[in-house]
Amino acid sequence: MRNSFTRKHTAVAVACALALGVLSASAIAQIPDISNIDQKALLVDSRGAAVTNSFGECWHLSYGPAPSWTAGCGGVASVAVAPYVAPAPAPVVMAAAAPLPVYERVAFDANVLFDSDKYALRPAGRDTLDEFVGKLRGLDSQSIMAIGYADRMGTDASNQVLSQNRVDAVKDYLVGKGIASNRVQTSAKGETQPTTSAGDCKDANNPKNVACMQPDRHVFIEVSGNRNVN
Repeated sequence: MRNSFTRKHTAVAVACALALGVLSASAIAQIPDISNIDQKALLVDSRGAAVTNSFGECWHLSYGPAPSWTAGCGGVASVAVAPYVAPAPAPVVMAAAAPLPVYERVAFDANVLFDSDKYALRPAGRDTLDEFVGKLRGLDSQSIMAIGYADRMGTDASNQVLSQNRVDAVKDYLVGKGIASNRVQTSAKGETQPTTSAGDCKDANNPKNVACMQPDRHVFIEVSGNRNVN
């Protein structure tokens, strides 16, 4: 009797153990590996629906490709990526170039007359020089040339000194009007380059010939340069 009971209970225990083993194996087979969640295939039931736990989380298998995105389980969503469009470069604004200056060539002269054997400026000579200075405004010139002359009356030496004194008087007046001294170049010719001819003014000792030689007693000044015409 004792042996029969023991064998019976032993058989029941074995049967129970086998049943538990089968259930355990089945349960183990259905428990997914969630260590790599959302990277393996979804666990689905016989209807093809995803199996979830009590928290609504989807079960994944330990094999298979990552699932595509579904409303119930995340997976890998297919997101359309717009092509990259480089921003348009900012427009380059070029500053308007300043107009280049336009120059014209200018040349003019003046003739300042003096009394016989004198080098003091006449009032008319001052007016001539004032007009000359006015023309210099806006003129880009390198230098002004002034040349003194004398008539044929008197000695060559005295006439040379007289012509130098006359041109110096003209230069001093121009410098006094604001012209830089280094811009005024001077030269004295004495009686060597008269304006009149010997045949026109023959007798040097009479008033008629003194008046005739008036053009020889002068300082000639000239200048040339460029002027902006804009």
